[in-house]
Amino acid sequence: MADPLIIAVPKGRILSEVQPLLAAAGVYPEPSFFDENSRALRFATSDAGVELIRVRAFDVATFVAHGAAQLGVVGSDVIAEFAYPELYAPVDLHIGHCRLSVAEPAAIAAADDPRGWSHVRVATKYPHVTARHFAARGVQAECVKLNGAMELAPTLGLAPRIVDLVSSGRTLKENGLVEVEVIAEVTSRLVVNRAAMKTRPAVVPLVDAFRRAVADRIAA
Repeated sequence: MADPLIIAVPKGRILSEVQPLLAAAGVYPEPSFFDENSRALRFATSDAGVELIRVRAFDVATFVAHGAAQLGVVGSDVIAEFAYPELYAPVDLHIGHCRLSVAEPAAIAAADDPRGWSHVRVATKYPHVTARHFAARGVQAECVKLNGAMELAPTLGLAPRIVDLVSSGRTLKENGLVEVEVIAEVTSRLVVNRAAMKTRPAVVPLVDAFRRAVADRIAA
C-alpha cells in the first residue's frame, strides 16, 4: 500500500475557515485536529490514504516544497516570500482574507508620503517580498527580520516602519500605528508539490475536489 498523502495545514485562525472546505473535498479529520490544545501534529482522516499535519504557516510551504507533505494550505504572502520553484498553487481557496501592508506611527504618517521615500528601514518577517516591493519603485529597503511582535519595533526604536499582515487593523491601532501602503491582498491557496503531482495519482483528484468545493462555496 502506498504511503498516505499528507496535507499540511497552518495553525491558528485559518483552521476554522479551512474545515468546511476539507469536508466538502471529502477529507474529514479526526476530532483532535481542530483542538488547538492538542499537542499532536499528525492526524488521521476518514480516508486511510490521506493524513493531515498541523504546522506553523511559514512551515507549510517548506514541508510541501521539500516533499514531506504533498499538499498544503498556505497564504499567498508565504508563497511570495519563499518563492519555492517546487510549489504549484492551483487553487485560490478564498479564505484567510487580509493584506500585507506598510505601517508606521500615526504621528509620522500625518506628514509622510510614501511616494517620496528613497530609503526605508522596516521590521518584518517578509524581507524578500518587502525588498522586491520597494526595489520596483527604486527605493532601498533595509529589512530587520522579526518573527512576531512587529508593532513594538517603531516604539522601541528598532525600525520606524513595519511590514506585516493586516486584517481588521485593530492591532495596529492599539499600538499607535496606521497603514500607509498596501503591498498585496492576501488569501490562502492550495499548494502542491510539483513532483508529487506527477508521481502520485491521488493528488490530481484531490486538487479537483478542492476546486469544486471552492466553486460551490462561491456559488452559494
